[in-house]
Amino acid sequence: MATTYDFPSDLLAGQEELHQVRAELTALLKRLPWSVEPLDGFSDDNGWRKVERPASPGWSADEQAEVEKLRRRERELAVFVSTHRYWAQITGPDQVDARSELKRAHDAPPGDAPAAEA
Repeated sequence: MATTYDFPSDLLAGQEELHQVRAELTALLKRLPWSVEPLDGFSDDNGWRKVERPASPGWSADEQAEVEKLRRRERELAVFVSTHRYWAQITGPDQVDARSELKRAHDAPPGDAPAAEA
């Protein structure tokens, strides 16, 4: 039987925002050119696989600022979640299990969500 963890609402909210920020950052990075700085395209087939990149116009100052803002928020949230006072009450392998459950908490169907989540 799986252990049920009573995560505090601020920890759940922090983890949820962390998921959202990471998804937003991933989507942004997929839309941006492959190089931050303008670079010529290239093709290299001398390695174990062929690598090709088109010319990159680089990122605008606004794009760089947006990526930095999301990365900074991601770090803040990761530190908040991983150092939350809740983890002091759980030790050993249970802490690993609880951390895994927290990462999946936002995937739970609405009927399974803890009452603290609103």
